[in-house]
Amino acid sequence: MSSGSRKQRILNPNQSYTFRSYFDMRFPIADILWELGVNFKKSNINFPQGSTTEPNRLSSLRQRLEEAVFRVNLTSESARQQVLIAPIVLELAHFTESIVNIEYPIEVNQYLKGDLDYYIQSSNHVLVVEAKQADLTRGFTQLAVELIALDGWIDNNEPVLYGTVTTGDIWQFGSFTRETKTISQHLMLYRVPTDLEILFNILVSILKPS
Repeated sequence: MSSGSRKQRILNPNQSYTFRSYFDMRFPIADILWELGVNFKKSNINFPQGSTTEPNRLSSLRQRLEEAVFRVNLTSESARQQVLIAPIVLELAHFTESIVNIEYPIEVNQYLKGDLDYYIQSSNHVLVVEAKQADLTRGFTQLAVELIALDGWIDNNEPVLYGTVTTGDIWQFGSFTRETKTISQHLMLYRVPTDLEILFNILVSILKPS
């Protein structure tokens, strides 16, 4: 059954929803996004070409992350944010000269409001990082809704908005094409610290394209 043939709607027009509300929903992401007027597809995202990273700093970051994996019990979302995600975000901010906003609040309407875990700004380019403890599938649904909200929140001419959902050791990217109102879910998963260089270069390419 297609999304458009359902008799009952998922979203109640008399109810208010936060970004976290979408994580808690068990409906397919395509059905949820359809009610927000947005299309969904899975594909390989063509990221912009970014600047070359600094090998020495990235090597140091890798060593810190590898040690953290062995020495810290990463049993909570907070622990993963502090030990695995924050170091990458801060290194990214250094390299791209970006501003990092943590738990950044936005409110577009009753369906699109809440806090972004990490909202990173570099000139006219932005990136959303959503941290989750375990469930990447529903975490991506939340990320998708955050990107839709960001489209109505910021005033710039970027045709595509990017975000990533991460458990700290696994990262997955998504994008929102503003003209066609389409969320794309990147097929690839990137692991930390194994794929750190590839992951970091993608993050840089979004915030500091060549």
